[in-house]
Amino acid sequence: MNVPDFFFRFRDALNAFLYTKILKNIFFMIDPETVHETMTRVGVFLGAHAITRGVTACFFYYSNKKLNQTIRGIFFSNPIGLAAGFDKDAQLTDILPALGFGFAEAGSITGEACVGNPRPRLWRLKKSKGLMIHYGLKNEGCERIAERLRDKHFQIPMGMSIAKTNCQKTVDLQAGIDDYFKAFTALKDLGNYCTINISCPNAFGGQPFTDPVSLDLLLAKIDTAQTSKPIFLKLSPDLKKEEIDAIIEVTKRHKIFGFICSNLTKNRDNKKIIDSTVSEKGGMSGKVVEDLSNELIRYCYQKTKGAYVIIGCGGVFSAEDAYKKIKAGASLVQMITGMIFEGPQVISQINRGLVALLEKDGFENIAEAIGGDYESPRRTSGRLRENSTEFSCASMVLGWCFTPQLTPEL
Repeated sequence: MNVPDFFFRFRDALNAFLYTKILKNIFFMIDPETVHETMTRVGVFLGAHAITRGVTACFFYYSNKKLNQTIRGIFFSNPIGLAAGFDKDAQLTDILPALGFGFAEAGSITGEACVGNPRPRLWRLKKSKGLMIHYGLKNEGCERIAERLRDKHFQIPMGMSIAKTNCQKTVDLQAGIDDYFKAFTALKDLGNYCTINISCPNAFGGQPFTDPVSLDLLLAKIDTAQTSKPIFLKLSPDLKKEEIDAIIEVTKRHKIFGFICSNLTKNRDNKKIIDSTVSEKGGMSGKVVEDLSNELIRYCYQKTKGAYVIIGCGGVFSAEDAYKKIKAGASLVQMITGMIFEGPQVISQINRGLVALLEKDGFENIAEAIGGDYESPRRTSGRLRENSTEFSCASMVLGWCFTPQLTPEL
């Protein structure tokens, strides 16, 4: 049974009103990390039961075959994913499909368990529509997370983001490489792709692996681990063009499939910072980083002539925001801050809006719009192709109720 579109419009509008006019006002009076911890516990509960997964899907899920694409043999029902940094310990993998995400990324996960930086370490930039983040890679460590995920099957593609443990011991170059490698080997057989986060702004030693010599050594070590899964590099939006060029040259010698553009920005000289008080610690997300992210997408896409898959991340609050990244060269788009400011129904609103934008531009499938700012539409290619499978909302709800974690490994 296919659900009429007016149902989704009404449902999403009602959810948006309830969130932005009531719930957000309550949440924004409470410490943001406390809210995050509470909502994580709620998400774990909702994901643990077939009925609650189904009910959640009724409130938030949306699908349309125009948003389907297959990348490197991995099927994405839509291009909107949850970025790393929200589900730090991969606890929410059962509920995220019901919220309507097309994929998600856990972590970043490090070689050793990490308590992160001292609290407070998360602030809202209410006027700037962003977050100030100084978590410092808080997570349970690769061994514990890998053990919990060992026998799980994910309903949507899952990425495992790895980073260097935030401690003095990993400042040494070889120790840092060994720590990355420990996390990578522990997680390489889990999920559908891996991300190497070389751009966390909140850890000991800064970002040493944006240096081409250090990065070359790290990727050479990663190459020795046997995996067929795609590997992405997560880049900083604050890199200079010559630094980006050097990173791209290094990746050509290694098994890197694409880039995530981008991580948080540390640059306080940003016209989009409207709030009068901004902490000197941490990096900024949301609208503060949007333009920097889009510029990085455009530069990487044009520099590599579309040879790498790009995941756009930063400042996505609407379908227009996501579409801008896609036309700039992103095959997929990630978000966190937009969901916090607009509500979880924004995922459905973005996907519905993307369908309308595709139809307006005469595209049959989302893959045709990738890089549309520079070239004629790509109908199909070896790297991207349309998958015509379509599921109705009702069939997906029934699927979650009766086969809650049974998805083929892609």
